Amino acid sequence: MDETLLTTLEPPRFEDGRALLLAGLVERYGVEASAAIPAQWQRFAPHLSGNGGHVPGQTGRVAYGVLFNGDDAGNADYMTGVEVADFSNVPAAFTRLRVAAQRYAVFTHRQHISEIRRTWYTIWNKWLPQLASDEGIEALDAPAFERRFGQCGEEFDGRTGLGGVEIWVPVKR
Repeated sequence: MDETLLTTLEPPRFEDGRALLLAGLVERYGVEASAAIPAQWQRFAPHLSGNGGHVPGQTGRVAYGVLFNGDDAGNADYMTGVEVADFSNVPAAFTRLRVAAQRYAVFTHRQHISEIRRTWYTIWNKWLPQLASDEGIEALDAPAFERRFGQCGEEFDGRTGLGGVEIWVPVKR
């Protein structure tokens, strides 16, 4: 573990998340290539309601960055998307993803969005091992996601990169 990559995080809260239907753009990344994720958000930005766009069937104003389909080599798919009521009118160019209802450890990222990789690193390398050791809570092999409240809504400001982002990691005891 590289101690220089750790950041200070508040303890997580735990929530029972409901099932989600998400639609958006997906790219596959390796650990080193994840620096390209901001460009993926730029490609998706015109589809966000705060930017005049709208995904057919979209519900709410929250944007999601979903990490899923990971492998042992450190590669994973990343979706920039929104919640939809159903998949019937989602554009063909978008990927559709069902996220099951489950229990989550919810972490808050309060720094500039450019620091979010450090938050993810701290969650995986400090908080989750600590939760497993102290409380018997472990991460599930299921989609984890960022909830961004900005380009779509209340707190996060996509223009400045400032504001709140929550990271929801599926867990079990």
